[in-house]
Amino acid sequence: MADGDSNGGAKASASDEGTGRIWRGLKALLFGETHDQSLRAQLEEAIDEHEDDDDSDASSGKGDLSRVEREMLRNLLHFSEHDVDDVAVPRMNIIAIDKDASFDALVQIFAEHGHSRVPVYDGSLDHIVGMVHIKDVFPIIATDGPRPETWDNLIRQPRFVPETMGVLDLLAEMRQTRTHLAIVIDEYSGTEGLVTIEDLVEEIVGDIEDEHDDEPETLFTQCEDGSWDADARAELDDVAKLIDAALGEIDEDVDTLGGLAFILAGEVPAAGRILDHASGWRLEIVDGDDRRVTRIRLLPPAEPIAAQA
Repeated sequence: MADGDSNGGAKASASDEGTGRIWRGLKALLFGETHDQSLRAQLEEAIDEHEDDDDSDASSGKGDLSRVEREMLRNLLHFSEHDVDDVAVPRMNIIAIDKDASFDALVQIFAEHGHSRVPVYDGSLDHIVGMVHIKDVFPIIATDGPRPETWDNLIRQPRFVPETMGVLDLLAEMRQTRTHLAIVIDEYSGTEGLVTIEDLVEEIVGDIEDEHDDEPETLFTQCEDGSWDADARAELDDVAKLIDAALGEIDEDVDTLGGLAFILAGEVPAAGRILDHASGWRLEIVDGDDRRVTRIRLLPPAEPIAAQA
């Protein structure tokens, strides 16, 4: 019996191997030898094949992957393709405090913004000297004692990482050093942004919102005259999808509507200035300051004048 089972197993193995060779031959014929045979590509191909599957099987406990699980797997497969700069909170959105601010000002910034960690700078954001954790502040404000004149002893050291660092490397480093916040620096050692471990996890599982998060902002509002009122932080990819694909066609390395305005003007444009885009759209600067633009009105191309007979 043992010999029979062994021979049967060998025949089955040979049959499977033959089937595998036939399948590989067909794929080579259809896609050529350059077809990606990596495990990553095979996994993504398998996910694509089940893209239209109903979630009911997963919810009924049959073991199939749900739509959410498939999306998480897809994000995970592409996670290592991102650099830190792709996921960082932009410099303009960093909430930070000067090291010479009062302790009450430090408490106020935690209360106002709901963050658990706040970067500390010396003079400007390009000189980050550390960060403060809410857990170190709370024991002081929980007592009735006097507020400290200085809070230098509360400053911890964050990680400083280049904008070109891979997110997978950063995640491994943050786990190893038990650091949950990293300051992103550019090639001149200036502050480009910041990344938290939550930002990295969100690249895999999607946005994580808690009770302190504000309601999602509306970045675009269409006006009755056909123009659009927009937040300068709006991503060009979203502008291209929602308004006009031509607005997203730019060779320079910019991601936002505000960045596009800067490229078109060659400087930070002042409120009231109107910039011409190659597509025919015009960007009217509605609000901002000497460092950045905050709101922009997109004026549609003028209607072509009908040719007279």
